[in-house]
Formats: sequence, C-alpha cells, structure tokens
Amino acid sequence: MVQIGYTMMTEQAGPRALVDDVVAAERAGFDFSVTSDHYFPWLDSQGHAPYAWSVLGAAAQATERIPLMTYVTCPTVRYHPAVIAQKAATLQQLSEGRFRLGLGSGENLNEHVVGAGWPSAGVRLEMLEEAVEIIRALFAGGNVNHRGEHFDVANAQLWDLPDELPPIGVAVSGERSCSLAGRLADLVIATEPKAELIESFERHGGTGKPRVGQLPVCFDPDRDAAISRAHDQFRWFAGGWSVNAELPGPASFAGATQFVTEQDVAEAIPCGSKVEDFVEAVRPYAEAGFTEIALVQVGGEHQKPFISWAEKELLPALREL
Repeated sequence: MVQIGYTMMTEQAGPRALVDDVVAAERAGFDFSVTSDHYFPWLDSQGHAPYAWSVLGAAAQATERIPLMTYVTCPTVRYHPAVIAQKAATLQQLSEGRFRLGLGSGENLNEHVVGAGWPSAGVRLEMLEEAVEIIRALFAGGNVNHRGEHFDVANAQLWDLPDELPPIGVAVSGERSCSLAGRLADLVIATEPKAELIESFERHGGTGKPRVGQLPVCFDPDRDAAISRAHDQFRWFAGGWSVNAELPGPASFAGATQFVTEQDVAEAIPCGSKVEDFVEAVRPYAEAGFTEIALVQVGGEHQKPFISWAEKELLPALREL
C-alpha cells in the first residue's frame, strides 16, 4: 500500500501555522510529512519563507508519531555539509528517530543569497556527491578532516549522534542524479511520476529502497476558487526543474509564467473537491513505482479544511491504490 504524506510548504505559511498544520495532519492519519527549505517563496503571492530547521525542531516536539523529512535541503551553497550533518543529527534526536534527511542540488532562488554564485548543473551534482560523503563521514563518528574539490572540513566532529542515524534521501531528475542516489542514498526523491527514474535508481543500487514522490493539489468546495488560487500561487510548477533551478527570484518566476493560464494549471493540478480527481492524479506515481507520495495543499490558509476533508474522504480512497 502506498503511504500518503503531508507537506509543510514553507513558502506559503508562517512558522507557527506550519507546526499547527502538521499536528492536525498527524491527527488526521497522514503517514508521514515533508518540509521544504526555502529562503524565498516561488511567487510573491505565496508570501512566506521561515527557516525550515526551526520549524522542524518545533514540529518534532509538537508531534508524536508522524515522520519528518526535508524535501529537500541543499547541502552545498547556503549550508555547508558539515553544518547539515549537525542539524540532521540534532533533529533526529529531537524527533526520537522520526527524521529523514532529504537532499538535492538546490535552486538559485534560495542559494544565491550567500553571494557565492550559481554553479552549472554538472558542478552542482559534483558538489552534492561530495557533500553526501562528508555527511556520511560525520555520521560515522570521530574526527573528520577533508580537503576536496568543492569543500574543506577541518577537525569536525558531531558530539550528539543519535543511536539510529537519519536515512539520507537524494532528489533525482535524470540518469546522473539517479546514479548518485542509487550509490549513496537510502531513498530516492522525485517530483514527477516517471517510471524511468525509479528504474534508473534501482539499476544503480536502489532496489528495495523507499521512493518518495510529491504532488500539488488544491482542495476547495468551489472548484473555480481552487483553480484561481492554484494559478495565483503555484503556476511556477509549470516550468519544470531544469528551468526552476536556474531562476533567481520571485519576479523571475512571475515573468517566466506570465502566459500560463488557469486552464493550464487545472490540467496539471487536481482542483476542487471530487475525490476521484485527486486519486487519479496520485495513481501515476503509484504505477511508476513510488512507495510514498506527499501531497501539497495549495494555499497557506486553506490547510485545515483540506486536512479535515482528507481524513474523511481522500485518505480512505487513496488507501485503495
């Protein structure tokens, strides 16, 4: 049975609301949760970008059962991998073993803020691979010194290591990232229901490991209102990751998506309140081989109605997949 997750989307809600919402999601029966890690929202209309790691720490204390996960954090530019390792180990202890560290090669939108420039896609994957190796070394305990192509680590050690280390996930979009994930990760992460990504991940060593996908949805009893909100706040999704990773700010996303229509969004994101529309949107992920699918309800102020509806109608239907 496919597990269904809830997304704390930091781009569309403040820190207290995010924690309140994941508490509600836990009570509603969602199987797991994931959290984005942004410095900017995709579009100004989303209006938020709190520090994800503080939110996760609060969520770890406010919840009891639901697993937590970064989806995803970039351990290469804005954060040094040695710092990511410390944050992940600490959060695993705070959550009593419920945390998974999801990693990716990042987006210019968030990483440009430290003024280090934005590397090419190939270099970003090199950096990600080296970062994972550093994090693994620190998770292994003891003193770590490293002088690599992209990172240096001098006399680093994690003094608070959990008994059970957090699993590491790697986001993929093509053959090279699938190879990296298959070799180095405990699970794979993708935002498109492409069976070829799962097949490549397994071919490179990922057989039997969890496969986590994500899908935006927009619940509202008024379907027209849902479509309008999804277009206003989530039309950036139409660009695809090869474009989205390169744009530097919300104004760029607004310009790049100015010709995306409400109909375009309605065709890509299930909107309204018909359970079958949402089930059919999730089905391709299950058929592609994903074992877990996290839903993103569009609209920060529209989480509670969605969670209540999901508990009563959507989750029971999705359990049948």
